[in-house]
Amino acid sequence: MTDAPYADDLLLALAIADAVDGVTMPNFATGDLTVETKPDDTPVTAVDRAAERMARDLIGQHRPDDAFVGEEYGTTGTGARRWVMDPIDGTKNFIRDVPVWATLISLLDGDDVVVGVVSAPALHRRWFAARGQGAWLGQSEATARPIHVSDVATLGEASLSYSDLSEWRDFGRLDAFLGLMDDVWRTRAYGDFWSYMMVAEGAVDIAAEPELELYDMGALVPIVEEAGGRFTGVDGTPGPHGGNALVTNGLLHDEVLARLAPRRS
Repeated sequence: MTDAPYADDLLLALAIADAVDGVTMPNFATGDLTVETKPDDTPVTAVDRAAERMARDLIGQHRPDDAFVGEEYGTTGTGARRWVMDPIDGTKNFIRDVPVWATLISLLDGDDVVVGVVSAPALHRRWFAARGQGAWLGQSEATARPIHVSDVATLGEASLSYSDLSEWRDFGRLDAFLGLMDDVWRTRAYGDFWSYMMVAEGAVDIAAEPELELYDMGALVPIVEEAGGRFTGVDGTPGPHGGNALVTNGLLHDEVLARLAPRRS
């Protein structure tokens, strides 16, 4: 993989994930977190902010011409290449000692997401991909194994994961989503990044959320797509640019898209 395009960027993203894990894990389940509420009513901790600052510093050292987009400190730089980060995806889990949280790191070259790393140290799992290099599960290139989506081709045999039903009500598609839930084999609310990584692993076949930001989705895209899956918005917009996500093994995508896409007047 070291001679492929973006191979050096993937190695840098993995090194940043190592460094950030060294900030987040020592502060997980310690019982002494101070939690603030942001203007959008979502929680944030000093750990989120320290993790993002560390990543920004490392990108500044190694890719000074690249821009950086983070959940906590916004956008800096104007380069066509943008590093996008969510320091802790699943902060609500983090503050309640639930181990389902992860650091999401991605690189966009223009609008194309070319590198993605999802590091979930409390679960002892890490997923990563770069364009043309496949999708992998493991702590490093040396120890990782390739992953691939499932070959489930019918809804009646499919496993569906989601995060929060109330979001589908607010999105105006709750009835459609409940109908989809009725028709699949199994539903579970694994939530956040984990839903999508299990699609990439082939353990889940469909995952969707109606309201997300670029930093929530960027790292997921190359992992899902390099694993053979498909990543669009709920309206079919390719990649992480539609404000929401519908991810499948590819075989089920058009059918699910037809059922969940917002109705046009």
